Amino acid sequence: MSSAGTPAADVIIDTDLVQGLLTDQHPDLALLPLHSPYEGWDNVVFRLGETLAVRLPRRAAAAALVEKEQTWLPRLQSVLTLPIPAPLRTGHATCYYPWSWSIIPWLPGEPADIYPPDAAAVHGFIAFLQALHQPAPPEAPVSPVRGVPLQQRAAVVEERLLRLKNKTALITGDIYYAWSAAVNTMIDTPRCWIHGDLHAANVLTVKGRIAGVIDWGDMASGDIATDLASIWILFPQQEARRLAMAAYTGITSRTWRRARGWAILFAAMLLDSGLINHARHAAMGENIFRHIAADLHDDSLQGNL
Repeated sequence: MSSAGTPAADVIIDTDLVQGLLTDQHPDLALLPLHSPYEGWDNVVFRLGETLAVRLPRRAAAAALVEKEQTWLPRLQSVLTLPIPAPLRTGHATCYYPWSWSIIPWLPGEPADIYPPDAAAVHGFIAFLQALHQPAPPEAPVSPVRGVPLQQRAAVVEERLLRLKNKTALITGDIYYAWSAAVNTMIDTPRCWIHGDLHAANVLTVKGRIAGVIDWGDMASGDIATDLASIWILFPQQEARRLAMAAYTGITSRTWRRARGWAILFAAMLLDSGLINHARHAAMGENIFRHIAADLHDDSLQGNL
């Protein structure tokens, strides 16, 4: 397998298309101004007026993820301690657009990869994770790629690491050691709700505090270590990562070891694909590797692992 970068869109989504969907299905909102879109890996988001946004899949592979958000986010938002974009209205497929889509609240803030959270934001973020990481019902969605045993992802990650080793000095023996330790650590926690994709572009900040968590398409029932990887993803300050590990009580060293492995997975994915066509993703991947490497030589953190 070769890295392909950010995938191409299956459907071109422009202002005219979105305007048509609003006019046909939500005419009371059709006169609100549509702002320039943000195009992500799976979806396109247009701000609608001042307080709303339109979220549409850009690839067939993402269509089911939007429907998952429509089903589950309204049920979860009442127990979570940070704002999330639970759909307010839904749209259906048409002859000119093939999938379901959503109207969501517009959450204020800037992506955490550009404006990282302060160390003071740790406790609020950990409270959010603890509120989310509750046992999921039997009918909750599962993911083939998130919340699963890391052994199932090992071949892809190790291929990425090998490719990256020829491009950057960040792939060291220490990184391989941490990855091997994670892959060989069994899951020791019950299946719980997870976000599944807590990289820094999916977390919003305002003046150093975490103001919202977006893009829930990978939400699933699975291993919470997937989400705990976010402490290496979000917090550039080593002290903040130390505080986070202390604040999330009841977590075993085995779970933190897997979490560090998930951080390596996210770093490899972002850097490998980002080097092709997405500079922000590449920078995120580099930063995660640096945070992991720094903590591997911090004795005060190694006690948790």
